[in-house]
Amino acid sequence: MNCKPIAHIYNDFPTKFGLPRQSGMAEHLISKIIMEKEYQNPEAFRGIGEFEFLWLLWEFEPMGKRTWSPTVRPPKLGGNKRMGVFATRSPNRPNPIGLTRVRLLGVEQTESDGTVLTVSGADLMSGTAILDIKPYLPFADSAPKAAAGDYGPDRQTKLAVEIPEEIQALFSEKQLDALREVLEYDPRPGYQNDPERIYGFAYGGYNIKFRISDDVVTVTEAVPLEASE
Repeated sequence: MNCKPIAHIYNDFPTKFGLPRQSGMAEHLISKIIMEKEYQNPEAFRGIGEFEFLWLLWEFEPMGKRTWSPTVRPPKLGGNKRMGVFATRSPNRPNPIGLTRVRLLGVEQTESDGTVLTVSGADLMSGTAILDIKPYLPFADSAPKAAAGDYGPDRQTKLAVEIPEEIQALFSEKQLDALREVLEYDPRPGYQNDPERIYGFAYGGYNIKFRISDDVVTVTEAVPLEASE
């Protein structure tokens, strides 16, 4: 089976670190889906505006010659516990395909890119290739009481976030809301817990630097990306 991208998604996260860990964990993160030329026909989207959520099938970043492993160590579980790859959402899989639920915010017809979808809540890096788009059906796709193993609600506790006013002023209200959501869920790997260490990730044209101590995330600096390279 040969798959080719039908679109690419674009947002404020140009790199992997800092991305929301799952879809819906940063509902304020806005992304644009730009279709490839042969899929820009508006007829292909007839009726899509009737759905509130969509499923995206997408391709993990190229994995080079790295081979898949039957077991992995999920970073969010501390990096010590081994689990079967099919019991995780690790990108190191036999086929590097991801599944994400997003909220559909808008469908726009443009002269340059044809039909453009605006969505929120994606956990995809900017530039990620989209393989397919399907409507989300709550009566068939939702199971809110399903068991979630080590990924249960107790592991999704939120941290307090402190962002200085001068850094808040660099972003729009929606960008700031998305940044807070990402930081609330602690973007660090589970095995890193140094309260003195300064971490950083690229977001909205800036390198966001922060540290975490006593369940409080403090943003210390926002450096323009061109200045930090």
